[in-house]
Amino acid sequence: MQDVKGLLHRGNWHRLKECMKKAKRGERIITGFLGGSITQGSLSSLPELCYAYLVYEWWKRKFPQSEIHFINAGIGGTTSQFGVARVEEHLLKYHPDFLLIEFAVNDEDTEFFEETYEGLIRKAYGHVCRPAVLLMNNVRYDNGTCAQARHVKVARAYDLPMVSMKSAIWPDICSGRLNASDISPDGLHPNDRGHQLVAREVIAFLEKVFGEMEREEGESSFEGALMPSPVTANAYENAFRYQNDNCQPKSEGFLADLSPQEGITDIFKKGWTASRKGDKIRFEVSGTEIAVQYRKSVNKPAPVARVIVDGKEEDAAILDGNFDEDWGDCLYIDTIARHIKAGKHMVEVEIVEAHEFDAVPFYLVSVIAA
Repeated sequence: MQDVKGLLHRGNWHRLKECMKKAKRGERIITGFLGGSITQGSLSSLPELCYAYLVYEWWKRKFPQSEIHFINAGIGGTTSQFGVARVEEHLLKYHPDFLLIEFAVNDEDTEFFEETYEGLIRKAYGHVCRPAVLLMNNVRYDNGTCAQARHVKVARAYDLPMVSMKSAIWPDICSGRLNASDISPDGLHPNDRGHQLVAREVIAFLEKVFGEMEREEGESSFEGALMPSPVTANAYENAFRYQNDNCQPKSEGFLADLSPQEGITDIFKKGWTASRKGDKIRFEVSGTEIAVQYRKSVNKPAPVARVIVDGKEEDAAILDGNFDEDWGDCLYIDTIARHIKAGKHMVEVEIVEAHEFDAVPFYLVSVIAA
């Protein structure tokens, strides 16, 4: 059996084994993948050559008697902060049997992202559908950085398996056995060969679990509780995303975008637009954490807004709709309040700078509160 170089943490395999037994019996299996641009398939020449699809194909080959479904919920440039707010809508509502989660190169190596990542893992692992959760860490192939040190703390706390490309692929780059440019043109996103290497490590782990499928293994026990105590402040587990299909903010000039959304990667939808200085929109949200998602556009100039929580102008944050990069419009997320008093809060977004010849309006995608 192929060695699993990238198995950073073994974790508990009970749910994975039960998932495979279900597939072996010929029952329907839903496989889900949640992450950033690598999971979405960035720089693979075809969607079918993305690592996620290759892993899905392993399930199909291994269990031809079962009807295997594939949900790719990767969205480029996003972190676990957004992931925890969207995992229910984009994945959990479909009741996946197998769920792979990766955010290691988009999350930063900070306590903040350790907390958002834990919230995501708690929401997914604790869901009523009881998915078999596999955690996966990608790595930057140009410098070896990722948020693995933060994420593995969560994996160990919840006794979840974690496969790491920093453990599997990065050592070969460091030793010269593998050239980073051969698997990633930009030092981050794998090409077809890189996606094959990532899939190979995940599949090697799944093969190992398959080989021990009939060996009984009880589910993790956290001193009699269904979930362990959080390792962080855990303010993000119940994150909620306010968009125009689930709330009615008070608007003075902001217009709801009611155009249909063509899949989850059609990211600038279900929000609000505004073009004139003084246009305002107000949300009443609940929680202790507040963030705003908006568009930073390469089409310039674009309007600039400010956001105020509970009328505290001295703590206002600027939301600049102009993007300094050139790779395309960015779904940007700004955290504007952390660990504030629990309860209801008023969030006001106002256009403070507009231009006669703005190329695009300001686009407010959502407000996220937890």
